[in-house]
Amino acid sequence: MVRTQALMAETFAIGEQVEVFLDAKFGEREGWHSGTIFRIDPYSEHRSFYWVRFTADEAVALGLQEISVFNPKNIRSSRSRSQHE
Repeated sequence: MVRTQALMAETFAIGEQVEVFLDAKFGEREGWHSGTIFRIDPYSEHRSFYWVRFTADEAVALGLQEISVFNPKNIRSSRSRSQHE
C-alpha cells in the first residue's frame, strides 16, 4: 500500500476513510463530509492531491461524487474525528 504524508503529520493511504472540509464557497454544503481516498497524485515532496469519493449518502446530498483535496487542513482521517470536534 502506498502511503503519503500531509503537512500536518497525518498520513493517508488509498482506501482510507476520511472526512473532507468544504468551505463557505459550497454554501449550505459547508462542513465535514465522509468519503474514501481512491487516488493520490503527488505534487511535490511534501504535498499531494488526495482524490476522495464521497459515500453514497454524501454524494446525493452534495451533488458531487468525488473531489480532489490539496490543502492538508481540509482533510482528516475518520479515525481521528473525535480529536477534532
